[in-house]
Amino acid sequence: MSTLRRETRLTRQAHIGDSGKAWHLDVLGDLESRLTDPGFPCVFSKNAFRKKIIEFVFVENGGRTGVRHLGEGIEEYVGLSREWDGRLDTAAPLVAAFSLKAVEADSVEEYHAFGWRILQELHEIDPAPWPGAVGKDPDSDSWSMCFNGMPLFCNMSSPAHRIRRSRNLGGHFVIVINPRERFDVFAGDTPSGRKVRSNIRERIGRYDGAPHSPQLGSYGSGALEWRQYGLTEGDAEKAGRCPFVFREPLN
Repeated sequence: MSTLRRETRLTRQAHIGDSGKAWHLDVLGDLESRLTDPGFPCVFSKNAFRKKIIEFVFVENGGRTGVRHLGEGIEEYVGLSREWDGRLDTAAPLVAAFSLKAVEADSVEEYHAFGWRILQELHEIDPAPWPGAVGKDPDSDSWSMCFNGMPLFCNMSSPAHRIRRSRNLGGHFVIVINPRERFDVFAGDTPSGRKVRSNIRERIGRYDGAPHSPQLGSYGSGALEWRQYGLTEGDAEKAGRCPFVFREPLN
């Protein structure tokens, strides 16, 4: 199997200052201001930040080299995630942060369009086959973004969000990535998982000052996963089709 990785692209939370790049510290500072807020709704992210286990990949540009760098980071993250021991205290998310020069966007819609372009281009350099159990059509309730053979959940957060404050992690466009299976473990379609989801969505309502988005659903129960990646500002569900298009590998 081909591989994208050449050297580490990931930066552990505790070592962000080692790069000497001011914008990396800006991303960390913005994230800290959100995740140390007692009202921030995602208890999993708050726990990971407190434990200092979040992994970061910093993307300097939105072109081919930037996407490849991101792909190498995600490939490395997937490798680490396959060794996960199943405990909440070791469930490290990946924060893919984009420099200000990488993104030309002002509105939520423009940021989402950029995010979907990045996911599409990642798919087109994916070094592993698409998992057989995962739908290839985003309008299938079994679809999930996949990379290096692992289904992933991708949360797009942008500076343009004003109503959906929980999807605004500061001045940079950010995609927070987690293995799909971790949501199934902690917040899946079980009595305890439904309770966890209900609690988080109540917290979203309080933090945002508005009811949680109707785009949020439960994987595999008829809800479309792609709608949850980028939330609209209003209450209406996102119309139209997902920008993602599955492409068979060339070799």
